[in-house]
Amino acid sequence: MVKFFKHNIRKVRYFTTIISVLLTVIAIAAIGIKGLNLGLDFTGGMVTEVQLDKSVSSNQIVKQLQPEMGESVSVTSAGEEGRWVIRYSIPEDGSEAINVGSVLSSYSDQVEVVSNSIVGAQVGQDLFEQGGLALMFSILSILGYLCFRFEWRLASGSLLALFHDVILVLGFFALTQMEFNLTVFAAILAILGYSLNDSIIIADRIRELLVAKQNKSVKWVNDQAVIATFSRTMVTSGTTLITVGALWVMGGSALAGFSTAMFIGVLSGTWSSISIGTVLPEWLNLKAKHYRAVEVDAAP
Repeated sequence: MVKFFKHNIRKVRYFTTIISVLLTVIAIAAIGIKGLNLGLDFTGGMVTEVQLDKSVSSNQIVKQLQPEMGESVSVTSAGEEGRWVIRYSIPEDGSEAINVGSVLSSYSDQVEVVSNSIVGAQVGQDLFEQGGLALMFSILSILGYLCFRFEWRLASGSLLALFHDVILVLGFFALTQMEFNLTVFAAILAILGYSLNDSIIIADRIRELLVAKQNKSVKWVNDQAVIATFSRTMVTSGTTLITVGALWVMGGSALAGFSTAMFIGVLSGTWSSISIGTVLPEWLNLKAKHYRAVEVDAAP
């Protein structure tokens, strides 16, 4: 596998770039047509804390409530055994909210509603706006760092790879209509940092080779930079995916959105830094002369 990768690195880079372009188009279309299924964190709704039999699991509660309350209902542990926090949307037609205790009474012998609270739509709107500002601020900070660290042709590859990773995650959530909540948004911010780290390592190696091997073509330099960092990339991505996979399998519904977004982001971040991060500078005609020291005329 490694030998095949090294001998066909240029074909791999171009092929994955084509795949990235196709997936990005599909993701943008999904976002534009279906939109995101915003969770209660952004839209507002009801939050009910209940005490049930200790033998009842979160999946059983969700199956019992979804027919009555719809797909938006979510169940998370309140920290104590048998105590659960249930989030669900308020009926849009203005009718009275469904009594969670009465719905669960036919399923559990011990049902005690500990508390009921409402997350207002205004609070959800504020969270949405603040989250958008946080995302914009992080992207602008990354843009400033890349402009300072690399020549613009090389920096553009890393920046486009970042947008690619975020768009793919958003497109997946739009396509599947999984709930987009604050935990998913936190995963997107984490993906930005992860993808940037991977792209910078490869871009740094490209810059070093451009200075050291000025007689070589940019395509050759990019191939060698990817090969030189491939082992490190696979180890880092592999261990991260194992951790995220464990969260995905064992985290339950509370971490389903976070772990799904992280898994897709880490996977796409790995190949986008190899494909988009190296191919775009080639298309922009990056050359060794762009990193050659500028001669200063010392004549008086």
